[in-house]
Amino acid sequence: MGRNVGRFTVALVAGLLLATGGACATVDTPAVELPAPVALPEEQAQPSSESVEPSPTPEAVEAMGAAPKVSRSPSASPKASASPKPSPKPKRTSTAPRAVPKPPTETKVPPAPPKPAPSSCKPSYKGDQASRAQAKAALTEAAGRVYWPTSAPDIRVPVDLIKATAWQESGWQSNIVACDGGIGLMQVMPDTATWMNQRFGQNYDVWDYRDNAYLGGTYLAWLTKYIGDMYFDADYRLDTDLCTSELNSCLLNAVIAAYNYGHGAVAREGQPLAIPNPSYVRNVRALMTECVCLGY
Repeated sequence: MGRNVGRFTVALVAGLLLATGGACATVDTPAVELPAPVALPEEQAQPSSESVEPSPTPEAVEAMGAAPKVSRSPSASPKASASPKPSPKPKRTSTAPRAVPKPPTETKVPPAPPKPAPSSCKPSYKGDQASRAQAKAALTEAAGRVYWPTSAPDIRVPVDLIKATAWQESGWQSNIVACDGGIGLMQVMPDTATWMNQRFGQNYDVWDYRDNAYLGGTYLAWLTKYIGDMYFDADYRLDTDLCTSELNSCLLNAVIAAYNYGHGAVAREGQPLAIPNPSYVRNVRALMTECVCLGY
């Protein structure tokens, strides 16, 4: 703010008061800058005024958390606003499935599996066979992926589960085509592959043994979330020690059963968890600890 300087001279001449006024001079001082908002490292801080607000935080930055705000009050020291801590997920008091399931959180579901092929039908082969080392590497990488990074990052597909499932389905033959249409290591159905690519925004090739392993892992992860949300209150653990002698006692057995028979035969709205294919589940469970493939 400027200031005025005045100078006044008073003279008394012949009884008359003669007042003279001095001129007004203005001295400008530099304007006081308000503190600029704190910027992220990649942003350049710009001087701001009372009438100019900081530009909106970009969406990509908002996803990581916006820059802390600086108080404009002269008496208050700048403080970063505290980010609210996420509330912990409530722990289940029981590992058993719910008797009455919750409604499914996934409304778009994969197609139902086809009817079993005649026992007299023999599988065919297409393309080159991947080596055991190549199959092992593909299945191991698929097990190490995080398939639900936002809504369920704690979902993991155990490596012994995906290896055992691949051995049960194909004997680790990457170029085998079953009579019912199942393809490759994980015996992925073409319609199921198309659905999963659309659901997860991917472009996996069911005929490529690596992509085939990813598709199988994706399906196991989807079943884990679908059934886990309905019957296990989002407890996605696939631990064997959570299972009892009852096959419908744990999420692991349910996911194995659904991989073979489809989600609709295992997780049914308003009904208890079902295991319609106990022999398949027992075979895969045994392979998870005894499969010769675990030593490859």
